[in-house]
Amino acid sequence: MVLVIVLILILTIVAIAFLYKQNKRHREANPELYVDVPTDPRNVACCGAHEVCEAETLLTLSDEIIYYDDEELDAYRGINSDEYSSEQIDEFRDILLSLQPHEVAGWIKSLHLREIEMPSAVRDEALMITEDFRLTRAANRQKAHEKE
Repeated sequence: MVLVIVLILILTIVAIAFLYKQNKRHREANPELYVDVPTDPRNVACCGAHEVCEAETLLTLSDEIIYYDDEELDAYRGINSDEYSSEQIDEFRDILLSLQPHEVAGWIKSLHLREIEMPSAVRDEALMITEDFRLTRAANRQKAHEKE
């Protein structure tokens, strides 16, 4: 059982590394499709459609905690990201996989506001989903702009 879990973790890490490299290559080959997100929240221009903007970035002006049917994760407040058991990691992963891509950034923000550290592997997966969603949205906006 432990061997299976270790193999799954290794495969997950390899898959994340592969997707990261693919994303980096795509980004370098198509820089016109990517929009840089400012790192200082004071420099974020508000478009008036907060749900859209906040779905693409972890920088939000709101401190409101929104639950994503994940109240049970409050029990993990104060636990470091590397201290979770495989069952606890699976609990985070199950919630992540139940979310729509546009909800993941909000979920990450919610956990941060609740002082809950995600397990490292799940955090990497969540950030990749958020980045992929942002890139897809940027590409769709670019295509829509080209049609105009």
